[in-house]
Amino acid sequence: MKVLLIEDDNVIAGLIKKGIKEAGYTIDHAEDGVSGLGLALSGNYDLAIVDLMLPKLDGLAIIDVVRDKKVTLPILILSAKRSVDERVTGLQHGGDDYLTKPFSFSELLARVKALIRRSSNVVEPTTISYQNLSLDLLARTVTRENRKIDLQPKEFALLEYLIRNQGHVVSKTMIMERVWDYHFDPGTNVVEARVSKLREKVDKGFEAPLIHTVRGLGYVLKLQD
Repeated sequence: MKVLLIEDDNVIAGLIKKGIKEAGYTIDHAEDGVSGLGLALSGNYDLAIVDLMLPKLDGLAIIDVVRDKKVTLPILILSAKRSVDERVTGLQHGGDDYLTKPFSFSELLARVKALIRRSSNVVEPTTISYQNLSLDLLARTVTRENRKIDLQPKEFALLEYLIRNQGHVVSKTMIMERVWDYHFDPGTNVVEARVSKLREKVDKGFEAPLIHTVRGLGYVLKLQD
């Protein structure tokens, strides 16, 4: 999947590019509206992230031209403009979603994935699993080796996040942003406490533990080598 980013703030652009690449996508970056519009019309992208305040040509003008040309490229608007009227205006011009600055990257990535799924008609699975551990996302139930495991809502969300990132280390900051939806406070031990409770429920009584601490980095769901 290939993403186009049209953003003139190089600090924000650098963070987005790094995160998008780490998520497994390729990304091109345009620093002004004119060059961004040319890329958006090329037909080479699965999604565009478009800032509104841009040099040479603003984001709404880009979206207007793209839609006038009947290009169906999904567009995520990224803007410091936060009022309801401004969000409505962006969507009425043809944006598919609207995210205000400042934002957490985990939310941006979730919106990117949702827009790409929607545009490609990919059906989201209702069950996800790893090894003998299974989560039913509709019934909100968890089983391991056909044994039911009772989890609190935050424990379920945490386990879902670990399964979706199976084999990859996720940091405490990433967990706080994704599961608790706020920025990490280094003075809190809420992540450690929840992981400890989750490990007690998911791993206790089973031969192979699945949830592991990677010292100094975070946590990972995997079978130990």
